[in-house]
Formats: sequence, C-alpha cells, structure tokens
Amino acid sequence: MMKDGKLFRVIDDNCWDPEARIKEMDATGVTVQALSTVPVMFSYWAKAEDTLDLCRIINDDLAATIAKHPTRFVGLCTLPMQAPALAAKELRRCVKELGFCGVQIGSHVGDWNLDAKELRPVFAVAEEVGASVFIHPWDMDMGGRMSKYWLPWLVGMPGETAVAICSMIFGGVLEEFPHLKVCFAHGGGAFPFTIGRIEHGFNVRPDLCAVDNQVNPRKYIGQLYTDTLVHDQKALRYLVDVIGEDRVCLGTDYPFPLGEHFPGKLIESMPDFSNALKVELSEKLETCCIVLVGQRSSLVCLSLEFLQ
Repeated sequence: MMKDGKLFRVIDDNCWDPEARIKEMDATGVTVQALSTVPVMFSYWAKAEDTLDLCRIINDDLAATIAKHPTRFVGLCTLPMQAPALAAKELRRCVKELGFCGVQIGSHVGDWNLDAKELRPVFAVAEEVGASVFIHPWDMDMGGRMSKYWLPWLVGMPGETAVAICSMIFGGVLEEFPHLKVCFAHGGGAFPFTIGRIEHGFNVRPDLCAVDNQVNPRKYIGQLYTDTLVHDQKALRYLVDVIGEDRVCLGTDYPFPLGEHFPGKLIESMPDFSNALKVELSEKLETCCIVLVGQRSSLVCLSLEFLQ
C-alpha cells in the first residue's frame, strides 16, 4: 500500500482475496466476517462528491463479494462523512438496497469530533434503520514527539477512541439517540480505564464538561459496546467488569501485527472466566469485521447481537 507516494504498509492476499480469507476463517474457526473499509480509505479530506464515488465503488464491491459468499460475509459500509446529507443517503441505500448491517466510521471527521451537530443526521438514519455503527480510531498525530516507537498506533489510537466516546457522551449524542448501536474498537481505547477520572471531572468541573449534556457519563455504560482487543488478561477482566459481559465483543484486528491472530485466544486463556462466560463471549461474538484495503483487509470481530 502506498500513501502520498510513500510505502504505508505491506499486505498479503488475505487482505483482498475472499478465498484466501475463507481458508483462514476455516483454519481458525471463524464462521462469519463483516466486510468494511480500512480507515486510510475513509477519504474524509477529499471533495465530498469524489469521496461519495469512492464509497459507492467500495460498498458495491463489498455487496458483490457478500452475494458470492452469503453464508460467510456480511457488510459494514463506508460513507462520505464530511458531507452528512450524502452520507445519510448512502447509509440508507446500503442498508435498504444492499442489505448491509451497519457502517464503519472514523473517530473524528476532519475538525469535527463525533459530537458535531453536522453529523446528527447520519446518526439519526443509523438509529432509524437499525444500522450498527463501528467506530475505529484513525488520523492520529504522526509527527513531532509521536514520530518514533510506533506511538501513533500504541498510544495515539487508544487516545483517539477515548476522545470519540467522550465526545458522543458529553455532546449528548447517546442521549439524543438512545437506540443507536455503537461499538468502539480496541477495547474502547483509554476510555474504560479512565472512566473514574472522566466522571470525577464531570462532577467537579461541570462548567467545562456538562455544557452540552448534564447526564453523568457513567450512565451510558451499558449503552455502548467495545471489542475485546486489549492483549492482556487483567485488562480484559477489568473491561468486562466495567462495560458489561453483554456489551463486550470479540475483536482481533487480524491480519495486522497488532491483532489477535487466533480469534478468542485471550478469552480462552482467562483462568477466572467461567465456561459459560467464555461461551457467551465467543459464540455470541462469532461475526467478524473485515477491514478493506482497496477491496478487502483486516479482521475485527463483532457480536451478532451488535450487528443485528
């Protein structure tokens, strides 16, 4: 993959060939995957009409792949979020005409955080048509102090996701759309592990935190989903305790280096999880999300409950 004339990432055929993907699904016990686009392809920076054209090409290609393998794949569309009216229309088309179960969007859209009033029409349509919204961090700071040690991926992404969650909470998005199904990648980033600090800030500085929504942020735990991709037993135990057993979805980020290459391995390794909980976190979470590069790419598992 090339970005601005520079090498961005080397990928293998499991990132674009559905037959290669199905072989690996069978080898690792994955039944269904949800196809979507890789964040670098969001193109929120481009002209709205050009991004819409790209989104329609990607979404139609996904639909064709799903039609060829209807028992193995489902779809999450991509949208020109910088043009909310166009995005809302394309979301409705993808759900109503292409049969997609939801959409993947970035943790922000240009200078808009996800609390932006401009984005409300997209969330309104998602709630109306029952589309699941999978939010993936992207467009992290890549320069200056973040330019070494893979910091944008190691610490930038968790911060991006926490900003996205806080924006939706403090901005009143989850209050305005109580039936909106939203899942945040990578265990919800830094949010679950800083909820105490976030709630304390809300309580002691409402003049800064409660300017758009006066509801305690902890109230929305139980309304949002996260995946399990935290790579650590203690972190997963805490995540399930905070977010809830029925709101944590198996996640892998396969086939990229930061992913869990054998879906569910961390869950199975948990010594204090009951067999019933392991089954719940595995079997109800057997639907997965393929992230596209041009045509198809990496895996993030999402629950059937979230996608329905």
